Amino acid sequence: MDLQQKKIVVVGCGISGIGAAKLLRAVGACPILYDENEKNSVQSVKEKLGDASAIEVVIGALPQEILEQADGLVLSPGVPVDTPFVEQFRERNIPVLGEVELAYECAKGDVLAITGTNGKTTTTALTGQIMEEYFSSVFIVGNIGNPYTTAALETKEETVTVAEISSFQLETTLQFHPKVTAILNITPDHLNRHHTMDNYVAVKESITKNQTKEDTCVLNYEDEYTRAFGENCPASVIYFSSQRPLENGYYLEGENICVSKAGAKEVLMNIHEMQLLGTHNVENVMAAIAMASAYGVPMENILATVKKFQAVEHRIEYVATKKGVDYYNDSKGTNPDAAIKGIQAMNRKTVLIGGGYDKQSEYDEWIESFQGKVKCLVLLGQTKEKIADCAKRHGFHEIVMTESLEEAVKVCAETAKPGEAVLLSPACASWGMFPNYEVRGKMFKEMVHSLED
Repeated sequence: MDLQQKKIVVVGCGISGIGAAKLLRAVGACPILYDENEKNSVQSVKEKLGDASAIEVVIGALPQEILEQADGLVLSPGVPVDTPFVEQFRERNIPVLGEVELAYECAKGDVLAITGTNGKTTTTALTGQIMEEYFSSVFIVGNIGNPYTTAALETKEETVTVAEISSFQLETTLQFHPKVTAILNITPDHLNRHHTMDNYVAVKESITKNQTKEDTCVLNYEDEYTRAFGENCPASVIYFSSQRPLENGYYLEGENICVSKAGAKEVLMNIHEMQLLGTHNVENVMAAIAMASAYGVPMENILATVKKFQAVEHRIEYVATKKGVDYYNDSKGTNPDAAIKGIQAMNRKTVLIGGGYDKQSEYDEWIESFQGKVKCLVLLGQTKEKIADCAKRHGFHEIVMTESLEEAVKVCAETAKPGEAVLLSPACASWGMFPNYEVRGKMFKEMVHSLED
């Protein structure tokens, strides 16, 4: 898409929208930054733009003349693609793309892209660190908190960009073509946005739509969706498994991560050499190893990085020990499947904090995963009644309802005994109570640190 002097409407004044508007301005376009939320002000958005404050900003209703003059529309990930607002642009045959697509079209070098319902951030951070320690020009971008648009113009032909890509971002990709992709798993999530599981699965699989057999896609053999997709994937497939040996691929055997090629097995490392907890993290590590190896990083370099890699903030992150109780922050557990992984990583009686924004998830499997490990469930947020009813149907009645995270932490401190654990792993999004899961996790950590020793 030729952007010179084109009027491009960028929807959303958050970090993604700001990044997209600045990139458009830098490549010679005429961006118009728009947000219908009147809680924003033109002045506050201009302050966010900094040295790009000359960019036009519109808050509230979009004037008809802007719609009529627009040459393109760039959506931030939080904007649904099926809203009437977006349809107005499509009806006029105005190109609609997302900030990832915009960045890709302006960037240079190769892309390694990771998606999946859970594990994206850890796998992206680890793959990125492997790349950083082997290549001279590396960027780690995307849903991990660093918009691709802010790095695009700094990339060079030899750059390796490692990108965490959400389903929201995949909805608006067109030419996006990573050399190596990974789909870690697909479990129900964001169905309030994607409406059906079939839609959600198709969006996740679309990360490979521009790949060929010269490219690579890493897939989880133990996930029914990704295993089946391997039969029709346009890229060359590498599987990983935490449950069984594979004739070709990476797998966990006992306490060892192994790789087989045409049945020839090699033990790569013992999982106790990692600094991450849980089988789900073994899967994340195998995915990162497979991606890095497929891209040409020597195995000895890959394993050296894996062995020193630390847990990502907000993902089963140890916070502190207070009065003999270990506190863990798993605020990134924003859906039931992710929260199940948090529970599985605990090795003792646990007081669990759950609840938050309702993404139309079901909580039966999460409750079933308690299996005598969860001592008490402390609930908060919009979903607390729904979760409590589900828990009681499954025979779990040790439930405390709270009105705030502060109250929940206080209840946990009173309930947990020395030698036990407290885990924030909500199985829900943070919206409604917090701007995002990072703020929720940081507040939890602050509250824990303020408890008496």
